[in-house]
Amino acid sequence: MKTPFVTKEQLDAITAQYPTPFHIYDEAGIRENARRLREAFSWNPGYREYFAVKATPTPAILKILKEEGCGCDCSSLTELLMSEKCGITGENIMFSSNDTPAEEFQLADKLGAIINLDDLTLVDYLEQSIGHIPQKICCRYNPGGVFTLSETREGFQVMDNPGDAKYGMTRAQIAEAFTRLHAMGAKEFGIHAFLASNTLSNAYYPALARILFQLAVDLQNETGVHITFINLSGGIGIPYQPDQPANDIAAIGDGVRQAYEEILVPAGMGDVALYTELGRFMLGPYGHLVTRAIHEKHIYKEYIGVDACACNLMRPAMYGSYHHITVMGKEDQPCNHKYDVVGGLCENNDKFAVDRMLPKIDMGDLLVIHDTGAHGFSMGYNYNGKLRSAELLLRQDGSVELIRRAETVEDYFRTLVW
Repeated sequence: MKTPFVTKEQLDAITAQYPTPFHIYDEAGIRENARRLREAFSWNPGYREYFAVKATPTPAILKILKEEGCGCDCSSLTELLMSEKCGITGENIMFSSNDTPAEEFQLADKLGAIINLDDLTLVDYLEQSIGHIPQKICCRYNPGGVFTLSETREGFQVMDNPGDAKYGMTRAQIAEAFTRLHAMGAKEFGIHAFLASNTLSNAYYPALARILFQLAVDLQNETGVHITFINLSGGIGIPYQPDQPANDIAAIGDGVRQAYEEILVPAGMGDVALYTELGRFMLGPYGHLVTRAIHEKHIYKEYIGVDACACNLMRPAMYGSYHHITVMGKEDQPCNHKYDVVGGLCENNDKFAVDRMLPKIDMGDLLVIHDTGAHGFSMGYNYNGKLRSAELLLRQDGSVELIRRAETVEDYFRTLVW
């Protein structure tokens, strides 16, 4: 059972001031989660979390995470500028873009960010773009093939296909990149990799760590470079469905520690710092999309039409993803009605739920769509001329703050040339 972090009474008061739909975030939950993560990796003195800005590119959120000791993982010029405006600069930024224009490398260098190169060809391109090679540099590794992890506590198999991903360098390429970068003036090196998405297994990060730790030992021996950090990237997932088990970040941190002590420490690399780039894990559960039932339709199926649409939350339409729905005020009523919960786009995939068993929904009911704190608002768009919603922050003291106003028709027309 998933329980919203706001009550119906709170939402009644909030919607009297801010019309639906809107995204709302839980400050207390965000801070508590960031502290659990930091504690799980506190055994590593150089540990730093670089929040994946693409997940929730909202200044108020970035500032909260900055206060909790997090940096920013940026992948575009705009994300770099947003981080700078939030006071996050220097090595508190990891710039991990791909297919990167020169101007983005130039801004990353100006801000003092750690640049993570996605491809061997970017070695020369980076030097041409900024006129030098930074002393501290990172390269992204792609092992190819299929990554599988069968032994999980839930009995599920984690599987992804790095060989089909556009990101990262081959084993031979990353060795060549390190050798060339070292000859061009780089002094400190890092390794980055992302092998699976939204994993619900405490074993994923330790398994990834073992791959990267052994790679680090081998590369340092082969190339003679000084590897000072390893970036485990993201991939720690959240339980979107109510019966799925949540990851235990303390157990994950301990599993990584064991791998560190078994592989890096004996190789004389016990000073290597660890970085993470979590987005979904950091924010996903701490955001709701709040919407209101405005229509019902009875044809071959039962439909509930709400005032949000896929423009507010793309994941169900794009991936068929499950997002739990709570009908506010009816949490204890039986789920004995089968509905498709839909938006108003001219696309048949504009559905938040298909054949979902829910309590009877009446017009005007407020619905909370769970786990939209990451890759929710950020993936919004303007198809059919739909306007992007407001974002609100539920403060720790119970007050509510507008942190991004809703778009207006004037905003939509502003870039047009008539």
